[in-house]
This record gives sequence, structure tokens and C-alpha cells, in this order.
Amino acid sequence: METWKAINLLQNKEIAIIGGGPGGLTLARLLQLKGVNVKVYERDFGKEARVQGAIVDLHFDSGLKVMEAADLMDAFKVNYMPGADKFRMVDKDAKILMDEHDQSSVADFGDEHFRPEIDRGALRNILIDALLPDTVIWDSQFVSMELVNETWKLKFKNGTTANADIVIGAEGYRSKIRSYLTDIKAVYSGATIIQGEIDYPEKVCPEIYALVDKANLMAMGTGKTIAAQPRGDGGLTFYASSIYPEDWIKTSGIDFNESEQVYAYLIKYYEGWNPIFFTLFKACKHFVPRPLNYFPLDQNWDTKSNLTLIGDAAHLMPPSGEGVNTAMLDALDLSECLTAGEFQNIQAAIAAYEKQMLQRAALLGEEALEDIKNFASPSDESVKKLIQQFSQHANT
Repeated sequence: METWKAINLLQNKEIAIIGGGPGGLTLARLLQLKGVNVKVYERDFGKEARVQGAIVDLHFDSGLKVMEAADLMDAFKVNYMPGADKFRMVDKDAKILMDEHDQSSVADFGDEHFRPEIDRGALRNILIDALLPDTVIWDSQFVSMELVNETWKLKFKNGTTANADIVIGAEGYRSKIRSYLTDIKAVYSGATIIQGEIDYPEKVCPEIYALVDKANLMAMGTGKTIAAQPRGDGGLTFYASSIYPEDWIKTSGIDFNESEQVYAYLIKYYEGWNPIFFTLFKACKHFVPRPLNYFPLDQNWDTKSNLTLIGDAAHLMPPSGEGVNTAMLDALDLSECLTAGEFQNIQAAIAAYEKQMLQRAALLGEEALEDIKNFASPSDESVKKLIQQFSQHANT
């Protein structure tokens, strides 16, 4: 009976997912497993249009749980990066404070403490390859939509259009779909990161490459940090973080398109740090400043029968290691609400999903904001607490 209800609820419905990141692709996969008609509209020109960023760790009760539900765990195990879940913490002199490389770990798949890392591009490819042919419609940057006779008419920058009965915004924190559901805006957390990408770090900054050692590096000094992670293609992504005024990017006088200007700023800002970190800055030719914003933790809106959000589009929060995991868990919860046969209509199903999603996001967002104090502008005391936390994680 539940199967009949599930099919009936979305029978002859066209679902449009805007955004082909992990959350949107996961939702498409889960819905297709239930026989739902779904398309993913992605602004990229194709799978290889751009580097997808650094590695991401999936968690036992979220990302990995969803991969199991999507019947993609075997593919994940083939593509994940063994050992990349380890951490190395150093001080501003590059002195090692904590090193999980030296600690044996018995954690493995099935262990709630195991958080295997995977390249974002590899994760994306796993999800895309699991979809039916032509599910992802590339070069489809969303421009606008209007409701005509209970059907959404979508328009894209390339001049194409599409129709959908239900639209799901999964296009990240700059979501345009969000404005059709709520006018609640993001607010500034107080911290900003300067992100850099380095190709061939083994050649251009070998000392940093060795210090990272194919895992996660965190360098901490009073008031500022530097984090570095490997990419699946052998490159490095790094983040220089600190507390800045909200308008700092505009008032700093730095042209972030000019790498030499950014380099000059960073070596001055990190004056007194081990020069090994300056080789990291020097090797980078592409910097992006990113203010860490978040949606208010008490946000809410009136549920619609044909529109909702997942991931950062719904609940942007500062980086905490939960972003991709939470987006994937949103996808699982929404797919189950829409197809489990527990609700009389689509609006009730979406309302149940949104209640659960917003409650979870509020808790995780509160934790993320607290972490800002430790990671963006750490004190000696917070460094000690972080070492203790990581040591407890490594020994579990």
C-alpha cells in the first residue's frame, strides 16, 4: 500500500532540481530510485568545466548513510582517499603540536568515528554516473521562473526554458530560487577566509607539500590560521582565515585578481610566521576572498506545495565539516518525505521535511558559529581545546 501511495503522490510530476552539486545530484539519484521524473539544471558547461575544490569527509550518520541509501557505497569505496582523514596541527613556527600520522587507527567503514575523505570531483562523478542519461542539463544557469496554471516556467541564461511541477533549489548560498520562498538574507559571521588553489605543489612548494603529507594541515597562531588540504588531482587548496570587518574586502585596497598584491598582503599579515608558509602564498596564482556568512538560525517561512530548498541554499553556515554531509542528508530526508507514502499531499510532505531540516540546521549552525572563534581567531586556550578534541577523535 505504501508503494502505491508513494508513486501516486508524485505520479506524472516533473521535478526540477536547480544546481548540480552533491546535494542536488544526491536528491536526483534517490528520486530516480523511486521512479520519479527528475531533471538537474546545472550552470557548468560540463563535468570537467572546473575544479570542484578540496577533499570532503563523509560522516557515518549523514554522508555515508546517504551513500548507502543511494546504493553507491561500493563506488565510494573505490574512489575515496585512504589516510586523507588524518590531521596534522602546527603552530606559526611550523612546530608540530598534534599529528594523527603517528597514531594508529582501527576505524573503518561501519565505525561511527570513521570519516573517509574523497575528492569533491570524484564524489560528483559518482553521483552523475549513477543517474539516467541526460538527467543533468548542462549550461543551464537559472535566471527566473513564474507560476503558470500551477506549473513553474523556468528560464535560463542560454535562452532555453523548462517546465516543472516542483522546483528544488540546490544551487548553494547564492541561490536565486531561495528568493521565491523567503526574503531572509544572510548575515556576516565576523570571519573571512582567503582561499587559494595550487597546482603541482610537489614542485612549486615542496616543503608545504611534505608538511601536508596528503592529509589535513592546520597551522594556528593567535588571531589567525592557515589550513591546507589536498585535492584529488594532486593539487592543494588552502584557506587563510581571520576576523575582519564586514566590508574589509572592499576597503582593503587589495585587487584579489592580482596575485602579487595578495601575496604582499599575506606575508605582512603573517609576519613572524615560519617562511615555509610564505612559499604557499607565493606558489598560488589564484586567490578568492570569502566572507563567512550564514542564514539566521531561527529562520522560517511558509511552506509551499511546489518549492523547497536543500543544502546551503536553505541553511548556509560557516564551514564546519558538515556542509556536504548536511546537504546530502537534506536530500535523503526530502526524498523520503516525498515518496514514503506517509503524507496526504506534497505540501504536507515538504512541510515535514522543512521542519526537520531547519531544526537540524539551527543546531549545526550554532556549533559552526562557536567554531569560528577557535579556527578564525584562535587564542592559546582554544588551540589547547582543539588539540584535545582532535586527540580524542584519533583515539576513538
